[in-house]
Amino acid sequence: MKKIITYGTYDLFHQGHYNLLKRAKALGDYLIVGVTSDYFDKSRGKFNVHDDLMTRIENVKKTGFADQIVVEEYFGQKIDDIKKYGVDIFTVGSDWKGYFDYLNEYCKVVYLERTKGISSTKIRNEHSVRLGIVGNEMILDRFLNEMKYVSGVEVAGAYAPKDDVDPRYKSVQFMQLPQYDSYDSLLNDVEAVYINAPLKMRDDMIEKALIKGKHVLTEFPFSIDYQRACRLIKNASEKGLVLMEGLKTAYCPAFGKMVSLVKSGRIGKVLSIEANFTQILGNDLQNQIRIAGGSVASLGAYPLLVIFKLLGYDYKKVEFITHQENGIDTMTRMNFIYDGAIATSLLAINAKAEGSLTISGTKGYVYVPAPWWKTEYYELRYEDINKNSKFFYKFEGEGLRYEVIEFLRIIEHNQNNSLVLPFSDIINESRVLDSFINADNVKF
Repeated sequence: MKKIITYGTYDLFHQGHYNLLKRAKALGDYLIVGVTSDYFDKSRGKFNVHDDLMTRIENVKKTGFADQIVVEEYFGQKIDDIKKYGVDIFTVGSDWKGYFDYLNEYCKVVYLERTKGISSTKIRNEHSVRLGIVGNEMILDRFLNEMKYVSGVEVAGAYAPKDDVDPRYKSVQFMQLPQYDSYDSLLNDVEAVYINAPLKMRDDMIEKALIKGKHVLTEFPFSIDYQRACRLIKNASEKGLVLMEGLKTAYCPAFGKMVSLVKSGRIGKVLSIEANFTQILGNDLQNQIRIAGGSVASLGAYPLLVIFKLLGYDYKKVEFITHQENGIDTMTRMNFIYDGAIATSLLAINAKAEGSLTISGTKGYVYVPAPWWKTEYYELRYEDINKNSKFFYKFEGEGLRYEVIEFLRIIEHNQNNSLVLPFSDIINESRVLDSFINADNVKF
């Protein structure tokens, strides 16, 4: 019996996939098809696969060509599978020609012609969301660079308010985009907007986009006005529009897995959270103050994310101990008191401290080293060090691609509230920031 093996993602299963599997089957007697797992796809740079693993497996089964299906989960598995199953021929599409020649050491390698004019990427791009860029701040180049890794979106053009920009940070990529002379003209020509304008402008910009029926991805923090935040979210919900905060940590795969691990009880009941985020911005200090304000407005969304995910919103008290320079909070400690738990966070834009995350429980604790907000590695630690575990999940690039993918996914599925960073998280984040801005329980 001649055994054949091939691998693929098989996303948005189409005629090209069918034809390739048919040709692979014709090479021998027994066809093994490897379908890539969601995590493996992300680890090798495929971020916006539309269909889940079980759907992709089922679509391969329906062709009737696969005698056996395996899940590909790691680099190097192809060699292991060839040895394990006694494979005679490895085959893959001709667009990979030469790439898998190293497998000739283990079996024959055959590159098959692909069906011209058909691909999952092309199908995704045929239904691209037209996205408008609003604002020209420091983060924009990073955002546009990350967009190169995401299909299903077309950047239609850009608009930035002329009266409040820092010329030092004018993005070259921004200037290369089609320019709109007004916010209204951009809104009339797109389906969605990404807002990275200064915080003081965002509420009005979000509201205007929602009135025009556009989906919105906005930079963090969502708002420092609690009542306004509630109204904006209500408006989006009533109109069925996506309104999402671009807080990248929330969409990071490792962060989500770490939260699930803690909530599963692996460290017992959570008693304490310490999540610090500090920076010395130097020459960029004044510009950051212009964009978002002081330490709480600039950085507070990050620790609030993990505190709310693990302890919820029903805290008994929150207090702020702040150091101010020229009326700006350049360093602030936030303390939360819950029934049976506490949480604390040191935030700074002009001072430095260890930027780690520690989650303490009755059985053990989780330690995430700095920078914890780019979570890709964490440790589970116990009194008995022999029980300790280490976890690593790749954090790709700047992490912004994850939030864009979630934004597109919600639009595609006609949802408006992300399960990853739901409206309840956003509203309660705004409530805390509003409390600080209005000097509730603030000690100087």
